[in-house]
Amino acid sequence: MHYYESVADWILPHLKGRPCSLVRGPQGVDKQLFFQKHGEKIGIPGIKELDPALWPGHTALLEVATAEALVGSAQMNVIEFHTWNSKATNIDKPDRMIFDLDPGEGTTWQQIQEAATLTRTLLTELGLESWLKTSGGKGLHVVVPLTPRLGYDTVKAFSQAVVQHMARTIPSRFVAKSGPSNRVGKLFIDYLRNGHGATTAAAFSARARPGLGVSIPIHWDELPTIKSGAHWTIATAREHLSFQTVDPWAEYWKMKQSLGPAIKILGFKP
Repeated sequence: MHYYESVADWILPHLKGRPCSLVRGPQGVDKQLFFQKHGEKIGIPGIKELDPALWPGHTALLEVATAEALVGSAQMNVIEFHTWNSKATNIDKPDRMIFDLDPGEGTTWQQIQEAATLTRTLLTELGLESWLKTSGGKGLHVVVPLTPRLGYDTVKAFSQAVVQHMARTIPSRFVAKSGPSNRVGKLFIDYLRNGHGATTAAAFSARARPGLGVSIPIHWDELPTIKSGAHWTIATAREHLSFQTVDPWAEYWKMKQSLGPAIKILGFKP
């Protein structure tokens, strides 16, 4: 709870306006965890239930938009906050695309760092700027802000085409299929995070794993100095932020990018 109180100003911009799923660990990170997408009498002060019409056939999605809701969630044993790629005001049009670098067994941290750089290089060639954050777990998240014009199906299919291109181009490093047996010593760049209703751990969210790593936004220049996806934990993240003089994601909030030109360059047909 104290961690989330201390980082409220950092995490709330990443939560406001988005449907949010909660990972709860009433008995700790090494016991059973509960993934909660809907209200279901959760009883947390400040939690907002969004209009059920946003996702027909489902009960109301949740939004964590205030410090009261954030701290109240932590008091109710919420460890992780996962958000959609779209905002409630434009629920069917994602305003970001995420590539989750998911290492297979035997993959070294250096390979993960190189994979992030290669992903960024390809995106740059496609005319897309990207931002980086640690996952708080094993890998890294490469995040591409978008103008919310295209639907989830198109954005997900495009992200899959990017991953398939990388797997074809550098098959020794990447695979385009998930599953442990497919990625021993390689990386699967998880594009499935870009599907409708899919979520990703928000920036500054802790992770329900031993050590309680935290997902922290970083500048690309910092990548060589990062030791793991859980480089920072709830014990060290706040101190790191207190010494940070420049927000590595300052331009992220201003950047709006269309996928149209990138679709043409990649030769992808929606």
